[in-house]
Amino acid sequence: MNTQEYIESGNLELYVYGLLDESETKEISELAKINPAVGQEIISIEKAILNLSSSFSPNISAENFEKIKAKLELKHGKVIEIKPKSNWSQYLGWAASIALLIGVGYQYTQLNSTSQQLNTIETEKSNLQKSVVELELKNKETATALNVVRDEKNTVVNLAGQTVAPTSFAKIYWNKETSTVYVDAKGLPEPPEGKVYQIWSLKLSPTLTPTSIGLLEDFKGNNEKLFAVSGTSDAEAFGITLEPTGGSKSPTMEQLYTLGKV
Repeated sequence: MNTQEYIESGNLELYVYGLLDESETKEISELAKINPAVGQEIISIEKAILNLSSSFSPNISAENFEKIKAKLELKHGKVIEIKPKSNWSQYLGWAASIALLIGVGYQYTQLNSTSQQLNTIETEKSNLQKSVVELELKNKETATALNVVRDEKNTVVNLAGQTVAPTSFAKIYWNKETSTVYVDAKGLPEPPEGKVYQIWSLKLSPTLTPTSIGLLEDFKGNNEKLFAVSGTSDAEAFGITLEPTGGSKSPTMEQLYTLGKV
């Protein structure tokens, strides 16, 4: 916190009121010794308190008291000696001003506390709204997955793990009437940084002809691991390879993770 931030924060007023804890009081005391601007601000605050206090209990100097006394004796003769006014009124003035300042300090502290509570409530509200949105998206993904799995018109193609990843597996849900293709990739490991899974529709005869039908992007963010890709109408097999981000024009066969015939 720089000098101006200290001055504008209200902590110097609380320091003069004696409302800071021991560590904060020590911090400002040390700062006032090395920072003239902070020290001068503290002096200004203390002077303001003294001026406010004095306004509660005005005092007559001894010199003015003697002048008034002499004038009264000349006009009316000797007057009865009056004892100087007790300092109790001054003390009461000090007490009243200090009580007022403590009250102001307390209200300031309460205001800050209320402001912090409101900020906390707003943060919790924002987090709750975010959770609701995430839950709605998850429910939508689940509903989509169920509809795909339960669609009797879909042909299910099981893709088995290959040499590079023998334990991997996946499923293709292919509606031949609409050419719609969904990929269930729960059996695939999360791709490393800079890599993405690419789906290939394969023609096996007269020669092997691969056609890219999509990438499994945002793999980590897809909780259900069910991806919609481009459609196909004449696939004889499907394969999944691991490719650089953005995909490849032709499959990297050394990175063929799964393969399955229709």
